[in-house]
Amino acid sequence: MTQTLRDSAATATPMPPVARKVPSERRHHGDTFVDNYEWLRDKESAEVVEHLKAENAYQEAITAHQEPLREAIFQEIKGRTQETDLSVPHRKDGWWYFSRSVEGKEYGIQCRVRAADTEDKIADWTPPAVQPGVEIPREEVLLDGNVEAEGKPFFAVDGSAVTVDGNLYAYAVDNSGDERFTLRIKDLRTGELLPDVIENIFYGIAFSPDGTRIFYTVVDESWRPYQVKAHTLGTPVAEDVVIYQEDDAAMWLGFELSSDRRYLVLGIGCSEYSETRLLRFDDPAQELITVISRDERVLYEAEPFLLAGEERILLTHNRGAINSMVSLADPAELAKPLAEQQWVTVVGHSDDVRVNGAGVTSTHLIVSVRKDTIERVQFIGLAGLGTPEQEAPVEPAFDEELYTAGVGGSDYEAPVIRLGYTSYFTPSRVYDFVLPTAERPAGELLLRKESPVLGGYDGSDYVATREWALAADGTRIPLSVLRHKAVRQDSTAAGLVYGYGSYEMSMDPGFGIARLSLLDRGVVFVIAHIRGGGELGRHWYESGKKLDKKNTFTDFVDATDWLANSGWVDPSRIAALGGSAGGLLMGAVANMAPEKYAAIVAQVPFVDALTTILDPELPLSALEWEEWGNPITDPEAYAYMKSYSPYENVREAAYPKIAAVTSFNDTRVLYVEPAKWVQELRNKTTGTEPIVMKIEMEGGHGGASGRYVQWRERAWDYAFIADALGATELLPGAGLK
Repeated sequence: MTQTLRDSAATATPMPPVARKVPSERRHHGDTFVDNYEWLRDKESAEVVEHLKAENAYQEAITAHQEPLREAIFQEIKGRTQETDLSVPHRKDGWWYFSRSVEGKEYGIQCRVRAADTEDKIADWTPPAVQPGVEIPREEVLLDGNVEAEGKPFFAVDGSAVTVDGNLYAYAVDNSGDERFTLRIKDLRTGELLPDVIENIFYGIAFSPDGTRIFYTVVDESWRPYQVKAHTLGTPVAEDVVIYQEDDAAMWLGFELSSDRRYLVLGIGCSEYSETRLLRFDDPAQELITVISRDERVLYEAEPFLLAGEERILLTHNRGAINSMVSLADPAELAKPLAEQQWVTVVGHSDDVRVNGAGVTSTHLIVSVRKDTIERVQFIGLAGLGTPEQEAPVEPAFDEELYTAGVGGSDYEAPVIRLGYTSYFTPSRVYDFVLPTAERPAGELLLRKESPVLGGYDGSDYVATREWALAADGTRIPLSVLRHKAVRQDSTAAGLVYGYGSYEMSMDPGFGIARLSLLDRGVVFVIAHIRGGGELGRHWYESGKKLDKKNTFTDFVDATDWLANSGWVDPSRIAALGGSAGGLLMGAVANMAPEKYAAIVAQVPFVDALTTILDPELPLSALEWEEWGNPITDPEAYAYMKSYSPYENVREAAYPKIAAVTSFNDTRVLYVEPAKWVQELRNKTTGTEPIVMKIEMEGGHGGASGRYVQWRERAWDYAFIADALGATELLPGAGLK
């Protein structure tokens, strides 16, 4: 226990831990910034660890009165969740794969059963009827996460692969939360693990079609994926072959197999341009083919496939199309200078429709588009593709205004495409969409499952509307406004504004059980679709990045003003919530308009952004230059970032209640950022509201592992908000039934 906490133990009011000041200077472009808390970066220091534990002790003391509310929210989440459940089986080659969850157990259990092949393809692709808690004949367990997690402080599986013949199963496990995985391979015929074990790999694994090799990704010292390697089963890991190494510190590397499994597809890129390289598995020379060089500064994705027996490359690209379009290219064209290449347009450019991606099956093109902020899926038959006879796109029809629909998985030869669907108050649904044919020109949606919600949930108890806030520059900002139907428009309710606004990520409609606990307490929940996100196309993203980044922050404040003036809430009862880059948003709006919020919760917050991006040796720093600008080489970018970076701009003001929630092993946003930030906030605030930091000492960027632990973390965040807003009591008739 630190001296501060010892002294406060005898008093009624806990006192926050005070980190000693060790001034260090950061000099760039003639500017000097004195940082008193940079020493907290040393996570190996016993003094730093002791300080972080003291921060936890302080927040526990400050928020102790919220424990009954946290427990109530946790029980509401638990009470609405069907704990013994299972996913809808998806078919891959000759097997149906699915996962089970069991009441009282933290982790999922991965299973499979053999599929049948008959003359009825639709029947063959109809998933078997499986029931929660009931094994089906000849069901095989591939991996029981609960067994694997025993005795481990953290457990996450992120990446698995099965050979085409179904005999080998590879999986990647993280036991610390730092997103460094250990790859293991199981022989499913015997249940035995192969001796092949590969340490410290990154996301993404895949077997070669013949099952003799497995591909994986490796990160460099700055946590950037920079190598794709191939391991031949049965050989020493030291002999693994580097398929490709990316040396540009600003480029991200990943890979996948083409849909028809004829190619390994390497994707290299940043947010502004990219490069795809192809490795054909039946090429004896095993040479990489570059589709479009990064030097052309085109942002694109490429999918090689056979169209009527002819080799073609499907390109989703922004060449002359800021919102992207889809084209077909003959591989022979790639040898020409880009300006001379002839591509055939498949999906043209639109100022109103953002093309997010495209893929193929053996019979259809699948296109993901965003229109009016909503993600949609369209299907076009391959017959006549790129000719005047090209079929019109078919889009499955849904009956809600605000929803999210996306491809949840497909197999190249399948007659159906698995779709996921959700809305703010419709629990996740799984559909199989029967692809259009001459007999079924509109296709057919087959509902396979709607995730059960227990506790008497009735979606009609809640209302979701699309509203628009007006920015100072006249821009209209879309808002999703969620509330319980019992809330009256009499300016008395509590409100919460959530935002992100970076990396062209869209905050799409989605169901959330935990969110119901706030709505049931009368909180009006506003999701602000601010600039920097992707909701309204590429322009929307580009007007909220680099030297326009402040639009993201002012849009959020304008969304808050809309809520304050909407007639729904009491303007003194508004909180703000955001995480990661959304945590930077929280820090920025706290400095800009602290008086507008009763509380702010910043999850894994990127609040010391300038310090981080100035150091290319820190995790992912160089990759951030395309988002924020490069302050190392560009004085204007440096000055602009310094003008909004939360840590540098903490000022003398009456800050509201603030909670910074982080994890010790987070490799994306290091714990030191919120640790420094809360110290400076306490130094400068002229108010009396507590500023706390909650740190998970055994978690990563997503917090701790295990579903029950994660539910308790969400309950902590929501209880902090509800307590600050005076919204702790359920509305009459609301809550679990």
